[in-house]
Amino acid sequence: MSISHSINISGTNVNSGTAKSVISGTLPLSLVNNSDKAIVRAIRGKDETKRFLENLGFVVGEEVCIISEMAGNVIINVKGTRVAISKAMTSRIMVDVI
Repeated sequence: MSISHSINISGTNVNSGTAKSVISGTLPLSLVNNSDKAIVRAIRGKDETKRFLENLGFVVGEEVCIISEMAGNVIINVKGTRVAISKAMTSRIMVDVI
């Protein structure tokens, strides 16, 4: 028996396991593919979390790029600097893929 799932993200149908860079709209940075560029639209979380991410350069309107991901950490290029943060922390950064 085979079961197939399909979801709709921002008007784009995506089959399970085949999400591509065609996803548009605001989404967490944790869902952006390696080497894709994105613009920060919002930071979610407590004030302390927002302040921490802002101090690293994650501010609204800033362009970011995922460099790599390994062992639960993500390396991101922000403001010309490479920053490593946890995958959980990237889920707090809302972006638009460009």
